Amino acid sequence: MASIFFGVTTRLFHYDRTIGQGDYHGASFKVASDLALGPDGLIYVPNRSVEWRPDGLRVTMLTIDEEYIGQFSEFGEGDGQLIWPSSIALDSQQNVYIADEWLNRISVFDKEGNFLSKWGVPGSGDGEISKPSGIRFDKDDNMYLVDSRNNRVQKFTKDGKFLAKWGEAGTGEGQFNLPWGLTIDNRGDVYVADWRNDRIQKFTADGQYLAEFGSSGSGVGEFNRPTGVAVDKDGDIYVADWRNDRVQVLAPDGKHITTFEGDAGLSKWGANKLNANPDHIRMRTLIRDFTEQLRFWRPKAIAIDEVGRVIIVDAARDRIQVYQKENY
Repeated sequence: MASIFFGVTTRLFHYDRTIGQGDYHGASFKVASDLALGPDGLIYVPNRSVEWRPDGLRVTMLTIDEEYIGQFSEFGEGDGQLIWPSSIALDSQQNVYIADEWLNRISVFDKEGNFLSKWGVPGSGDGEISKPSGIRFDKDDNMYLVDSRNNRVQKFTKDGKFLAKWGEAGTGEGQFNLPWGLTIDNRGDVYVADWRNDRIQKFTADGQYLAEFGSSGSGVGEFNRPTGVAVDKDGDIYVADWRNDRVQVLAPDGKHITTFEGDAGLSKWGANKLNANPDHIRMRTLIRDFTEQLRFWRPKAIAIDEVGRVIIVDAARDRIQVYQKENY
């Protein structure tokens, strides 16, 4: 895929691969909410699953080549358990931090999924959280957390000590309406997916407003409930345009570059499941047009790896779609 709009310098992308398939156990995802990238192509995917299946997946570990590593955690309120995992991030030691929207806390695991600790207190005071969503670490190992119901961003040490906050409810500069995803660029600037305001806001590391991108709608450069945001080393901005079922790519100044609508193929896990079920193979042969199945359905989160692969959680289809940015 290659696109150029409004005089923006040419960026070239091509569809690379599809990863995953939907199930409640093993090599699969079920309503994935985010992803975090570890070393050597390792990927961690938290799964919200569904409430009527408390035995369902929590966190899936795999590689970019779709090698299944394992899973960890389980449904519940105890140490190391999760109810509604909403976001995931790794610190510099590769420990895994998961925000839980229901339990209003952060659970910490080692890189293999062994429980280490938890922190977080529900509320609206300094350091208290209500419906946490996006979490990311800066270069100093401090965590930025989207405190969604409190319409703000908070900054903590990685062991949960409150450092700073900014934001309030509203539609103006630096105000939020149920913000969701968050990312930090190479300069340390913070980007927040302002969900109900249908925009991305950009701030300095200490919360000073810099810019905003997008408005409500379904046209080019418009968003309908954006959930995830990522920035690559070139400064290009990737937005999971959730309700529009697409991912939009913006230049650093916010000009639209291109849009991914989905090009999914059959993943390795999907092929294995299909080949083990003759009835599924028979049903698949009845499908005359796969166009709808190729497309994104509620893309939730995005990450960019060190070689320019754009890794997108295609949440409602229980898979990941990957695009490659060329000459990265």
